[in-house]
Amino acid sequence: MEWRLRRAVSGDAPALSLVAAATFLETFAGTISGPDMVRHCNVNSAPAKFDAWIGDPSCVATLAEHPDGAAPVGYTLLLPPDLPIETDERDIELRRIYALSLAQGTGLGHALMTRAIDDAKALGARRILLGVLGINLRARAFYEREGFELAGTRQFRVGDTIYDDVIYARPL
Repeated sequence: MEWRLRRAVSGDAPALSLVAAATFLETFAGTISGPDMVRHCNVNSAPAKFDAWIGDPSCVATLAEHPDGAAPVGYTLLLPPDLPIETDERDIELRRIYALSLAQGTGLGHALMTRAIDDAKALGARRILLGVLGINLRARAFYEREGFELAGTRQFRVGDTIYDDVIYARPL
């Protein structure tokens, strides 16, 4: 299947917000409590947040669309790093990379990662970083196949629960 990937532009925030909440729910249902998940998505995946990121030249949001009808099915978000490891101005964080389950196993994840790496290089980054829930073995295996190596750990709060994340890095 030929997924359509494009850089998000003004007006795409509602689509990004929708796919962000849907993929977060699909990924973490059964791990994160429902009320915490809803609150987290309402705050961290709100259209206003995506509008701000789309308008920030140091950030890149990419939207993946289904080839039939252009429904949003995945996305990536590159931002200046906010991780508890040593970084510099030439690092960038892949804060989010998600695809709906209907697109998993189709090559969309690799296409999104390739696009994120190309966008990071275009921004002048020398290293791409990301954090992932430590027990999310499927995601970790994907990142390792994509050339990422462990670079640290952090704790990440969703609601009242603290989760242990691992931080990966990949030189560009």
